[in-house]
Amino acid sequence: MRHLRTPPVRDLLVDVTLWAALAAATWYGFRDAGAASPVTGLLLPSAVLAVAVPLSRARPGAAVCLANGLCAVGLTGSSTPANAQVLSVAVLSCLLGARVVPARGPSLVLAGCLAVDVAVCAVLRVPPVWWFYAVTVLPAALLLPWLAGRQWRGRRELVREGWRLARSLEERQHLVAERARLTERAAIAADMHDSLGHALSLVALRAGALELSPDLTARDRADLAELRGTVVDAVEQLRETVAVLHEPREPGTADTAVPETVDDLLARAVASGVPLRWERRGPAPVLSPLVARGLYRVVQEALTNAVKHAPGGTVRVTLVHEADRTRVTVVNTVPAPGAGRAAGSGRRGLPGLRERVAVLGGSLTAGPHRDGFRLTAVLPHRAPGRRTPGAGGDGSSTAPESAARLARARRSARRRSALAFAAPVAAAVFFVPAAVLLAWQLTTGVLPPSRFAHLEPGRSRTDLAPVLPERPFPYPPDHARSAPAPAGTRCEFYRSGRDLWGPVDLYRLCWSGDVLRSKDTLPAEPAR
Repeated sequence: MRHLRTPPVRDLLVDVTLWAALAAATWYGFRDAGAASPVTGLLLPSAVLAVAVPLSRARPGAAVCLANGLCAVGLTGSSTPANAQVLSVAVLSCLLGARVVPARGPSLVLAGCLAVDVAVCAVLRVPPVWWFYAVTVLPAALLLPWLAGRQWRGRRELVREGWRLARSLEERQHLVAERARLTERAAIAADMHDSLGHALSLVALRAGALELSPDLTARDRADLAELRGTVVDAVEQLRETVAVLHEPREPGTADTAVPETVDDLLARAVASGVPLRWERRGPAPVLSPLVARGLYRVVQEALTNAVKHAPGGTVRVTLVHEADRTRVTVVNTVPAPGAGRAAGSGRRGLPGLRERVAVLGGSLTAGPHRDGFRLTAVLPHRAPGRRTPGAGGDGSSTAPESAARLARARRSARRRSALAFAAPVAAAVFFVPAAVLLAWQLTTGVLPPSRFAHLEPGRSRTDLAPVLPERPFPYPPDHARSAPAPAGTRCEFYRSGRDLWGPVDLYRLCWSGDVLRSKDTLPAEPAR
C-alpha cells in the first residue's frame, strides 16, 4: 500500500501563511468590488487557493493554471476584468520559476495560460479594456514573476555551489596536508633503509671478517656469528617496514639533499673492508641535486646488495660521464669459498631504485653477469620537468573539477540573464503594438456629441460623410449589440469620448442601405 508523505511542519506553516495572505487579498478585492455573490467572489477563490498553494511544491505548473483559471473567470465580469487573483498568479508564477529548473515546461504552462485568457476574451467578445487587460496585465503577472523566481533560484544555486566548493576545498586541504605528512614519513623511512641498511650491511661484513680470524676462540666465533645473524635480521626487518611505508614520489617533492658524495661513499666502503675497485671516466659534470642524490642512492644500494648477498666478493664500480648523461656500472663477483652468505633477499631495494631512476628520466638494468651480478644505471644530468597537476598524458591540461563546475554555473547564469532580458523585450514587442492598436481603435472610432447632434435620419451616407469618423468602434459591449434596432437595418457604433480607461456612452447609427434610418444613445453600462 502506498503511503502519502507527510509534509514537514515548516513547509506546512509556510503554505498556511501564504494561503492566508492570498485569501486576505481575495477578501479585500471582494469587498472593494461589492460582488453580489460571495460564493463565486470569495469562497470559490479561497478554496481553489487552498488547493493551489500546497500543490505548488509538487506541481507548480498546475498551481499556476488554477490561479490563472480564477483570472479567466474574472474576465467574464461585466463591470471590470480585474480581480485580486492576479496577485495569486504572480506569486505562484514566481514559485514556478524558483522551483522548476528547466525552462521549457514552465514556458509551455505560461503560453497555455495566455491562450486560455485570449480564448475567453474571444468567445465572450469582451470590451476593449478587457482585451487590453488580457494581453498586458495578465502576461506581465505570469512572465515577470517567473523570471524573478528563476533569478532568485539561480542566485541561491550560485551561493550554495560556492559554499559546497569551499567545503570541498577545505576537505582537500586537509587531505593534502595528511598526504604530505604520510609522504614525509615514507621519505624518512626510505632514507633509513638507504643509509641505515647500508651501515648495517657493513657491520655484518666486518663481523663476518672477524669471524674468520684465527686468533678467536670458538665462543668468540659463535658470538660473532650470532651478531652477524642479528644484523642481517635487522636489515630484513628494516626492508619489510620500509616496503610497507613506501610511496612513489615525484621529482622535487623530497629527498633532494646529498649528505655526502659518491667518492665519500666508496672511500667509506673501502675503509670498512669491502674489496672494492672503482674508476671514473670523463670530466665530472655539474649535476642537479636530484640527479646527484639518485646517483648516490644507486651506488649505495648496489654496494649494500653486494655486501649482503655476496660478502667477501670483489666489487667493481665504474662511472662514465658523457655529454648529457652519466652511466654507473657496479659488478660484484661470487664470494670466496668458505665466506659467510647472508640469508634472504631484499624485496624493495631494486624495485625502489628502478622507480627512482625512472622518475629522474633514466634507466636501470640489473641481473646475473658471468660469475657474479651487474647493475647498470643511466641518469641524465638534468631531471625532467615536473608534470603540471591536472595535465593529461599527452601534455594537454585538463581543467580541475572546480573550474568545470564554475564554468557550468556561469553558463547557466548567463542563460538566465539573457532570458530575463530577452523575455521582456519579446513581451514588449507584442504588448506595445497591441496597446497602440487598442488606443488607435478607441480614439479613431469617436463621434463627438456636437457632430452627433447634426446627424439627421433620412440623409444618405454621402451627405453625412464629412461628419462621420473614418471607421466605427469595433468592440461594443454585449448589451449594446443586443439592444432592439429597427427591422432591416445595419447598425454601427461610435464612442462619444476619447477616454481610454473610463467607460463612455455609445452612439448607435442604424442604416438601411446608405440611408440613415435612426440614431440613439446607449449607456456605457447596462441598467441593473
